[in-house]
Amino acid sequence: MSTEATPPPKLPPTWFKHAFWRVHRVLNRLSGGRFLWTPESKMGWGALRLTVVGWKSGKERPVILGYIDDGPNQVVLAMNGWDDGHPAWWHNVEAHPDVVVRLKGQKPRPMRAHTAVGAERDRLWARWGEVETDLEGYARLHSIETPVVVLEPRAETDATGPA
Repeated sequence: MSTEATPPPKLPPTWFKHAFWRVHRVLNRLSGGRFLWTPESKMGWGALRLTVVGWKSGKERPVILGYIDDGPNQVVLAMNGWDDGHPAWWHNVEAHPDVVVRLKGQKPRPMRAHTAVGAERDRLWARWGEVETDLEGYARLHSIETPVVVLEPRAETDATGPA
């Protein structure tokens, strides 16, 4: 039995990841959401479009994220493509937690985001680990703890936020 740690997973270069998600965002917008998928896919997680308000600009910013369902909520990881640092969208969510989520085949829904902590974070991290078997390996690529973000439906009367 080897005492060496399992090497972290290999990732594509940062420029490729950023280009991939930019193209995915454009295709998603042009296709009306056809490039989103649900957690029932073979991967066990889905892709959603999250619209946030920029913390500096005040402008709407769309981003495509992987998610899992947790009852009526969706759960995403603020992983920045496993590069160091937090993704810009997460900083925007911290400043403006009212967001809009679009899932495949559904109309955009007003939601409120919060960062899971304590037992909630542990439970949701473990759920993600069931879907992504090398989650801990990816997390080791980060020098900071990856925020687990919960997106909860807002009441229709509380639907101010990005469109």
